[in-house]
Amino acid sequence: MTSGYHKPCHLRFFIEQAKDLPVPILQPTTYEMRKTTLLSFSLCLLFLVFLSSCRSITPSYNYRELARAGITLGMDIEQEDNHRLYVEASKWIGTPYRNGGSNRKGVDCSGLTAALYNKVYKVKLQRSSDGQLKKDCRRISKRQLQEGDLVFFHGKRSRRTANHVGVYLKNNKFIHASSSQGVIVSDLDESYWKRYWLSGGRVK
Repeated sequence: MTSGYHKPCHLRFFIEQAKDLPVPILQPTTYEMRKTTLLSFSLCLLFLVFLSSCRSITPSYNYRELARAGITLGMDIEQEDNHRLYVEASKWIGTPYRNGGSNRKGVDCSGLTAALYNKVYKVKLQRSSDGQLKKDCRRISKRQLQEGDLVFFHGKRSRRTANHVGVYLKNNKFIHASSSQGVIVSDLDESYWKRYWLSGGRVK
């Protein structure tokens, strides 16, 4: 008598046969391939945008020019310093003094400060030391000095009138046109400049 029940041996036979069958390799669908390609493209685009934004934010420096300026001025120029001021100032070092002069063939003190401010800050200053103090600046104390401020000195005749001016750099150093040495960098702590100190000036 027969029945619909299959013996375990028949089931074992089919299992053993199935082991020898090749396993199909599933290929990615067109949708999955497009999805992967789109994701890769998006990541590349984001990376390029990131690089572009970094490039626009990070300033570019001419380190050789900065090194030359630092050597000429006798000071270290840091990343946070106004590089344009230091580079421009260094170009004037050694310029001879000439009363009424305003170029590198010869310059006086107010001519130098006016030239530096015009080039670096695009600001036009008065053409005399006292005019720059009284018309262009707000007076500040020596301890308030910051990079780019003006420094004023009086003469022997009057303690209220500025007869000499320079541009403050940092670390008590300022650049100015000396009547005896031309354009140089001096230190506010030198006894001569201490004696004739009048005021600091922050351009309005």
